[in-house]
Amino acid sequence: MFINNHKKQIRLLCRVLFALYIAGLVYFLFFADMLDRVGIERSYHYNVIPFREIRRFIVYADLLGPMAVISNLFGNIVIFMPFGFLVPILGRKKRKFWFTALASFELSLSVECIQLVTKTGCFDVDDILLNTIGGVLGYIVFVVCNLLRRRNERKKRKRTKA
Repeated sequence: MFINNHKKQIRLLCRVLFALYIAGLVYFLFFADMLDRVGIERSYHYNVIPFREIRRFIVYADLLGPMAVISNLFGNIVIFMPFGFLVPILGRKKRKFWFTALASFELSLSVECIQLVTKTGCFDVDDILLNTIGGVLGYIVFVVCNLLRRRNERKKRKRTKA
């Protein structure tokens, strides 16, 4: 009984963390940028050529600086890792690799489309790729943690039986 209650508490915590993550993502991707551009005429910016921006950041890394390269390339990956980690925890049906990969892609595509339509950022196909990679890496971290948790539970059960 304690174990079931503990699992329910962890799931509830993960749901709260997921909601906070989505709220933070929405704020960071849409509203934080808008606050910096009050009164500035915004226009459409987009890149639909795969690897164009990734290549630009690598080729001009010296000119752009290491922080710009890190924040663009690795930031787009890291920002979606919590999504890939938390989605499989939300339910058994969501634990499939392809579900999480597709959900990461769909969320990223939605974000990029909203940024384009609202002119709050740049629609960038490379961001979709990097965000999806981040979601997949988050899923891999979930799988590894879940395997370690299950192995630990089996060891505990063996010790209590012995």
